[in-house]
Amino acid sequence: MDFTPVKSRMILGVRYNDLTYELDVVFRTGEKYRYKSVPKFVFEGLMQAESHGQYMHKKVLGRYKHERLG
Repeated sequence: MDFTPVKSRMILGVRYNDLTYELDVVFRTGEKYRYKSVPKFVFEGLMQAESHGQYMHKKVLGRYKHERLG
């Protein structure tokens, strides 16, 4: 599953797995993180947000368990 590029100063790309509810994010730093048990509406909100970075800060970061991907 490929990452969908987004126009953001914080994020390069995003992908979402409908079966596992996992949200993967590639940040501009090059780091990749997987956020677990993320409802689909949160992913959809991220993709529709005027500012992807602000949405990440308000709705994702610190709210879901996550792991850094290799």
